[in-house]
Amino acid sequence: MKKMSFLRSITLVLTMGAACNLLAADVDVQILSATVKDKKIANATIILQKNGEQSVTATTNAQGQAKLATAFADTSDALLIVKTPGYSNLVVKCPCAGMTYAVSPVMTNLDGMRIVLNWGASPEDLDSHIVYPGNHIYFDNMTGADAQLDVDDTTSYGPETITLERKHDGERYVYAVHDYTNGDNPGLFLSKSSAKVFVYVGQTLIRTYYVPTNQVGNLWTVFAITEGGEFQDFNTIKTVLSHERLQTAEFQGVINTTSVQNLTSDAASQATAKKLNTKGELAYQAKNYDEAISYFQAAIELNGNYGQAYSNLGLTFQKADRVAEALWANRKAIALASGSTANTVRASSHYNNGRIYEAAGQWSDAAREYNYAKQFKDNPVYDTAIQRMKEKGAQ
Repeated sequence: MKKMSFLRSITLVLTMGAACNLLAADVDVQILSATVKDKKIANATIILQKNGEQSVTATTNAQGQAKLATAFADTSDALLIVKTPGYSNLVVKCPCAGMTYAVSPVMTNLDGMRIVLNWGASPEDLDSHIVYPGNHIYFDNMTGADAQLDVDDTTSYGPETITLERKHDGERYVYAVHDYTNGDNPGLFLSKSSAKVFVYVGQTLIRTYYVPTNQVGNLWTVFAITEGGEFQDFNTIKTVLSHERLQTAEFQGVINTTSVQNLTSDAASQATAKKLNTKGELAYQAKNYDEAISYFQAAIELNGNYGQAYSNLGLTFQKADRVAEALWANRKAIALASGSTANTVRASSHYNNGRIYEAAGQWSDAAREYNYAKQFKDNPVYDTAIQRMKEKGAQ
């Protein structure tokens, strides 16, 4: 066996030491409120985890800061989880070192939604925009019909937060992020911003979007909510050439030419999703609702067109008394319903939504859902529910 030279042995030791330092590097983060500008969240539990590795936990200090000494690299296969009472749990893919994240207070209104934008050190100023009939909410117009821009940030990291107090039935909403810093100089700046959009309903983080990489442009059109309440993913970057601040007509023009992202999954993913859905059904039957929710969400993550998993998720959310989330899942199930059972799925999902509204004393909303159910399938139960809402004065 050849002897290793002294120089080579020293080089190998230094290289291995550098690698160990990389793996053991601290991950420092700061946690803020998504709805109160610059409010630091103290005593939040921060968990950094990676499959096959022991998770690391820390608690934020009075400045909302925490440092986690890890035994694994801060890479895209690691997850950061933030938990604190009164706020929805936050789950985000890393790299996370040096980042600031915002947590959303739990929402109690049935048709509410909160959209939180975070990004990295550059660009300094990214802006949230949401457009719906007669309204354009952004930094220069911070309030609209049942919606407001809670926080506007111009000094990197975010958050930029828009809260919909009530999504109006029959109206379409589109959310996008504009790179104001590079508004007249589109390039890869937005694409390299590490921007992330978190969407909350009730007490649950229901959607997370990551900015597309290696795309030139200064407008990231993220998603739409259809007239019926279904999410449509765009997740595309385009260029807005105006030197003026983004205006509704210009923004709407971009939206109208944006194609919905097709959700596709291969045969293996679909098969795994089906197995996860079955596990969720078994957990539901055993009344392990949190476990069932996790299985159904995992199935949907693998197959975004899995209507049965959405239907199961909606029912389980309802059983777990997370009714705002149940409304969202039921609406997606309605949109995805197909085949010979489509009308049955649509009718039952609308009926379940009606029951949620009725329990909340929202008679007109309940009547609307019961009438939708009857349109898809005749059932004396629906007739009784419609009559009951009329007697309560539903409009």
